[in-house]
Amino acid sequence: MNRLSQSASPYLLQHANNPVDWYPWGAEALKKAKDENKLILVSIGYSACHWCHVMEHESFEDEQVATLMNEHFVCIKVDREERPDVDQIYMSAVQLMTNRGGWPLNCICLPDQRPIYGGTYFPKTDWMNVLMSLSDFYTNRQDEAIEYAVRLTEGIQQYESVDLITEQPEYTKADPEAIVNAWKRYLDKKEGGMARAPKFPMPNNWQFLMRYAHLMQDSDIAQQVKLTLHKMAFGGIYDHIGGGFARYSVDGKWHVPHFEKMLYDNAQLVGLYAEAYTWNKEELYKNVVEETISFVQRELTSADHGFYSALDADSEGVEGKFYTFTKAEVEEILGHDADVFCIYYHVTEEGNWEEEQTNIFLRREEDELLAGQLGMGVEQLRGKVAAAKHKIFEARSHRIRPGLDNKILASWNGLMLKGLCEAYRTFGKEEYLQLALNNANFITSNLIKENGRLIRIYKPGAVTDQNHQVAFLDDYAHVIEAFMALYEVTFEFSWLALAQRLANTAIEHFYDAKDGMFFYTANDDEELIARKCEIMDGVIPSSNSVMARNLHQLSLLLENRQYEDIAAQLLRNVMPFMAKYGSSYSNWSMLLLDEVFGVYEIAITGNDAQQSRKEFEENYIPNKIMLGGTQENLPLLQNRVAEQTRIFICKDKTCGLPANTVTEALKQIALS
Repeated sequence: MNRLSQSASPYLLQHANNPVDWYPWGAEALKKAKDENKLILVSIGYSACHWCHVMEHESFEDEQVATLMNEHFVCIKVDREERPDVDQIYMSAVQLMTNRGGWPLNCICLPDQRPIYGGTYFPKTDWMNVLMSLSDFYTNRQDEAIEYAVRLTEGIQQYESVDLITEQPEYTKADPEAIVNAWKRYLDKKEGGMARAPKFPMPNNWQFLMRYAHLMQDSDIAQQVKLTLHKMAFGGIYDHIGGGFARYSVDGKWHVPHFEKMLYDNAQLVGLYAEAYTWNKEELYKNVVEETISFVQRELTSADHGFYSALDADSEGVEGKFYTFTKAEVEEILGHDADVFCIYYHVTEEGNWEEEQTNIFLRREEDELLAGQLGMGVEQLRGKVAAAKHKIFEARSHRIRPGLDNKILASWNGLMLKGLCEAYRTFGKEEYLQLALNNANFITSNLIKENGRLIRIYKPGAVTDQNHQVAFLDDYAHVIEAFMALYEVTFEFSWLALAQRLANTAIEHFYDAKDGMFFYTANDDEELIARKCEIMDGVIPSSNSVMARNLHQLSLLLENRQYEDIAAQLLRNVMPFMAKYGSSYSNWSMLLLDEVFGVYEIAITGNDAQQSRKEFEENYIPNKIMLGGTQENLPLLQNRVAEQTRIFICKDKTCGLPANTVTEALKQIALS
């Protein structure tokens, strides 16, 4: 076994038996490269990554390839979820070199860590040719290699950077309108999502567009959001038997998933579909939320209430084997009930994807239409399908399961905690609130150090190493956001106070007043070849955009001018880029909507404040924050707390007269 056998990372442990002399990222490997003047080979991936497994099997388990790698390179394996700061730098390098990125990510670097070549997946023969060519290049043309590394490193340092904008613009409806108008040409009007393959769910994109459609009264965008939510929930990307979404579909119809299931996707999709239900009370959205939370609770929740990171795409060495069935297998499980199930989920004898006779379950028809075609009532059809699903689920549970990445990440737990708060906000189920409180207590007990700093990684039964002690801006951003969401549904001030303490810590260690942005790494973290800012929103919103929205909300709740100024500065800096490619700035665009339309500060006081809060949540008001309770612990609650329930609607530092009922309070919003 190589040095990775001592790691706590499931991904690194997958490579512990490789003949490659892998090192984890750290001082030992970096010193060896300098001492021996050897190129560094940085290979980055994560445990649920299918093509990472393919490259491991083809190349890293091969003695011939390993001999070549060991002779000419210091080989370092990196778990991108454990060290996103390292991944961020070398992903920037590969994107600059190739205009594409992804995992596995393989980068060849000088002994001082500066990259000279990189790419993603390489077949074995290509990989060996690349390694031999680069070794020869460095041996015989070292000056050229260094010159190229200098230029590339400068590009990395400038990549995803912005200028400080000091003049405050006047935001109007024309600004979000320009973003969406440019975005429209990339939308798939038939299948939903973006007009491309593969298709990623991109929850934050659709949350922004849903809010935009509502606030701007844009029926076309509203229809696009509804289409996308419907197609994703009907498609093969959704696990119709066990709940939860796969990371993306490889095709343009949401049909064939890349079967890995990530916590961060499902966390955000729970929140998206919950908010969508308040906006458009579609029963499908409610079912998706219920089934996805059940999946997370069942398969991604630790005994001490932390949330695990991911499930692998593969089982028994085959992608999707756990989730797919032949028609014969379905018939054996269901007997005479198989016919309706096969029609409902489009199961065929020949199979509905490239694996012969194998089926991915997916829907196309609405229940009402299909029930009519089958000559039965809608409830009868749903009852038959539900009973069949239960039997398929039971049969599936006896299969060999996909691998579990049991790392517990602060940032992703923050996302899931927020998703649970959104589900409780919408549906009022106490079990969702209890799951949220259990997880919040787990975070405070295990991921916050005595000095108030966050820890990124908790792994059950593992000795916490130095990598795990480090936390990045996304950890702070998502945990702060989650604690604020928890405050809004409980009115427990302790959660808001904790969010404020973490925000102050983030400002102290990550904020650069000179450039007006947050760095991804803290000012006392390991020094890499570049200190980056994460600005563009992706599958997960960027840490800077989340911090901007956090500070904007905290500035309203706490009447804190510093938070308001930093949030405004962040948005000003990014604003010049937002109209060019809206999908990459969707979370920023939600902050822009708040600036354009203002934010309703809804303060509910009195002994029945929670009941009034629940009643208020039945109305879709995306540009609002909720506060209240029976304590005068916030500026807006001063001198306003009494036993009798009173509701105060405030906006732009102005409050209306107190209302005694939600109906009265809503009239103030309608008139504003």
